[in-house]
Amino acid sequence: MRCWRARAASRVIRWGADGRGASGAGPLRGGRPGRAGRCAFQDTTLSYGELDARADRLAAHLSGRGVGPESRVALVLPRSTELVVAILAVLKAGGAYVPVDPASPADRIAYLLEDSAVELAVTAREAAHALPGGAGARAVVLDAPETVHALADGPARPSPRPVVRADAAAYVIYTSGSTGRPKGVVVTHGNVARLLHAAEEEFTFGPDDVWTMFHSYAFDFTVWELWGALAHGGRLVVVGLDTARAPEEFARLLAGERVTVLNQTPSAFYRLTEALDGEPGLYGQLALRTVVFGGEALDWSRIAGWVERSGKGGPALVNMYGITETTVHVTSHRAQPGPLAPGTASVIGRALPHLRAYVLDAACRPVPAGVRGELYIAGGGLARGYLGRPGLSATRFVADPFGGPGARMYRTGDTARWTASGTLDYLGRNDDQVKIRGFRIELGEIEALVAGHPSVAQGAVVVREDQPGDHRLVAYVVPAGQSPDGAGGFDQGGLRRSLAEALPEYMVPAAFVALERMPLTTNGKLDRRALPAPEYGVAAAYVAPATPTEEAVADIWAEVLGLEWDQVSAEEDFFSLGGNSVLSLRVIARVRTMFDIDPSARVMFDFPTVSSLAGKIEEMIIAEIENGS
Repeated sequence: MRCWRARAASRVIRWGADGRGASGAGPLRGGRPGRAGRCAFQDTTLSYGELDARADRLAAHLSGRGVGPESRVALVLPRSTELVVAILAVLKAGGAYVPVDPASPADRIAYLLEDSAVELAVTAREAAHALPGGAGARAVVLDAPETVHALADGPARPSPRPVVRADAAAYVIYTSGSTGRPKGVVVTHGNVARLLHAAEEEFTFGPDDVWTMFHSYAFDFTVWELWGALAHGGRLVVVGLDTARAPEEFARLLAGERVTVLNQTPSAFYRLTEALDGEPGLYGQLALRTVVFGGEALDWSRIAGWVERSGKGGPALVNMYGITETTVHVTSHRAQPGPLAPGTASVIGRALPHLRAYVLDAACRPVPAGVRGELYIAGGGLARGYLGRPGLSATRFVADPFGGPGARMYRTGDTARWTASGTLDYLGRNDDQVKIRGFRIELGEIEALVAGHPSVAQGAVVVREDQPGDHRLVAYVVPAGQSPDGAGGFDQGGLRRSLAEALPEYMVPAAFVALERMPLTTNGKLDRRALPAPEYGVAAAYVAPATPTEEAVADIWAEVLGLEWDQVSAEEDFFSLGGNSVLSLRVIARVRTMFDIDPSARVMFDFPTVSSLAGKIEEMIIAEIENGS
């Protein structure tokens, strides 16, 4: 990525003929004075020159700590301009960055650091607590006094500059694993450069564009958001976590920052549209020119109003199907103004110029148009494989019988069909992998933890859509030690807390259903269709909120869950009332605003009732008063 060179005149991304970047070329070129060519987060704005200089100094420091080509450096940082600096610095030093969300459970963070065998971790004081014991000795804390002094007194750039080839690792992003542990995908500089070069043929991005970096940097959609802005000389706006979780605030940010290129998962965009509908005056303040969807299936019918405006003064709407193993985006389909044609709900279009898409049967033979088959991807976007997992890599990255010697193709596990017009329709998975809010999830990873809990004899996890567009993870369990009448010692709260300690919040099931036995098909397999829908109800015995804080929390819950105030009992579990991880984030956002405190996103799992959450809020308020804040 430091090897990229953006020509100021044509904005074309070029790669050196020898597979190396042009000598001395930096990653940031072509920014214009004013609002373009800048990186901003809240009240902090860096010009490209300032961003490049900071990244050079940090890269020199990392090089002095031994970072070079193929070194892996963990980034454990909150959203900020310093996160962008750190990504650039690792790449300038020749290393590959491993994004680690500091809000992840401690066990998961420890596993990612161990499995990726990182040489260093780059963090900040507010996130350093997330590092496991012993990792601090190998950490660079950016805002620690010793690091600040070392950067100020150290060299301005690495010397000599490392030579980074196109096939060198640029980042390792972990995705959910079917065996119960995440797996790291190794993506190269050449993979990303080819993606951006292909985008030149699909879009007309330039230095006048304003992009948001909306998603978690542990989600590879941010690779597109970050480099789409920087490689074209545009302005990058890093979106704070609270703003990203509050659609109303994000809508106002889009208007205030005059954002022109918006990248969203469909789930996030549906919520944004709801927020805009609630404040329709904001529509006229938007400067959107392009909206790119990715991460999960898009239902065009849910954004019919946007489709109608597209090309008639509204932004171009582009659906881009993609996979981490094939470098963010694979196909694209641009919406056409006018009524939606039948069957367009799942259309994902054609492969990008640097890739090839095949729809094959079980014997790897092409299927005719209109016939369902498995989707395989070949070409310049294929990742190197899974870090330290040659066997798994060999089963997913297979020989391409339609390419030249040594050519590979990636077996996606997705099913699709060709249409008569030569575009692809996405038809869903052929295994237990799902996507929730853009994150790829292997149900086996969750099931392994559910089944391993001492209160569970058998467990299964599925995705249900009991209301249109509302996809929720639901766990079904046969309790251990169950009596003949079906009663058992199933501890739902304990199981939920146990999963929350091991999994990111988006992987914790929204509901748990206890069964006497698992329903089976005539072949002895789990009959998923026979699994009952979860029942979200109110407490058997209503307990009124007893304090002003409890009353305020009950009000928030009622608003978020769409319940009447007197349906929210002080002792009822938030999740048993129909709450899920997405709705819990809305509760936390309102708690932060109302009480001026900053609880973590995981507090809802630790304090899931009105009374317990109110107690935690009062405890945090008292602590802040005692600390003089």
